[in-house]
Amino acid sequence: MEKLKCQTDRSWVEINLDALENNVQEISKLLRSRKQIMAVVKADAYGHGAIKISQELEKLGIDCFAVATIDEAMILRQNHIHGDILILGFTAPHLAPLLLKYHLIQTVIDYDYGQQLNAMQLPLQIHIKIDSGMHRLGADYHDLTHIRRLFELPYLHVEGVFSHLCVADSSKMEDIHFTKQQFLNFNQTIHQLQEFGYDVGKVHIQSSYGLLNYPDYHYDYARMGIALYGVQSSTDDYMKNHLNLQPVLSIQSHIACLHHYPAGSSLGYGRTYTLEKDSLIAVVPLGYADGLPRQLSQNQDVLVRGKKIPIVGRICMDQLMIDVTSLKDVQLNDIVTFIGHNHQQTIGIEELAKNAHTISNEILSRIGQRLPKVYIKKGNIINENTQTFLL
Repeated sequence: MEKLKCQTDRSWVEINLDALENNVQEISKLLRSRKQIMAVVKADAYGHGAIKISQELEKLGIDCFAVATIDEAMILRQNHIHGDILILGFTAPHLAPLLLKYHLIQTVIDYDYGQQLNAMQLPLQIHIKIDSGMHRLGADYHDLTHIRRLFELPYLHVEGVFSHLCVADSSKMEDIHFTKQQFLNFNQTIHQLQEFGYDVGKVHIQSSYGLLNYPDYHYDYARMGIALYGVQSSTDDYMKNHLNLQPVLSIQSHIACLHHYPAGSSLGYGRTYTLEKDSLIAVVPLGYADGLPRQLSQNQDVLVRGKKIPIVGRICMDQLMIDVTSLKDVQLNDIVTFIGHNHQQTIGIEELAKNAHTISNEILSRIGQRLPKVYIKKGNIINENTQTFLL
């Protein structure tokens, strides 16, 4: 990667598109067809770059995508993504013309919201969200009367019905029971709607862990987010099916400067770290503004020349320090790996998440936009994506 590090004076994200293809193939083993994969590309495809990821997925035969906001959906349309795009979150009713213009599918979370959209008198495509037990968004599965009324609203065209599992990643018996009850609640609702003669369209309830741990339940789509990108939310998560998923993303930087400091010197803001011996300290141009959690200050290793090197002092907005005293022949511009491979050694994002007391999803979705994304396919660097809004 010598060529790569000359292309940026700071840090960068590497996206391995071959790993993405591998993950699609692996996930498809649990499905009848890869057409059943609804690719979740919200939050800039979990930090991977929504445009390029979606373009590659369309080449792989994926034709349905899920985002959180109308802005995320419009970016995809403006960059020639042709598949169905479901907006999982709320869209203000006055933006209904944009839903129609960009051929987007809007989630309807309850009857009141459905009425507001219907009042815009525009032919809108929708999926109805059912609350099967998570109690966040959705029409209560008990309230079949109002769910049925959504099908009667003249301007709303129901093209799907879905729900969301809340503890599908747990191996606790009470959570397994709760998840199976959610499946039952959802399935009964779908069955009742069909008995009343309604066309429920595409039906889906499984996300990544819902498919990995409950593959015997079959629906039209499985909403694949974190698994599509080849990582676990947490090392503690239960996984019944261990597919050969490969991490798609890595974060790399380089040593910007080197300084010798004597024993007793304090480092960085707050003087929270004091050197116990004469040391060689390297400054790396990556900080919390790039998405690296500040909680990892003095609580995380990085990889340099295939060896684990500790972060010392507080992580700053734009840079951090590492103690490279133990490295022989360390040099300026040596590659520093935060997530990924370095000389046969690997740091997974799950490790960072555990040390930061969070989940991989949060770290990925908070990767700063100023980090350039470098896409790699068949060992070659290909163009990075750009993003524009046309409101």
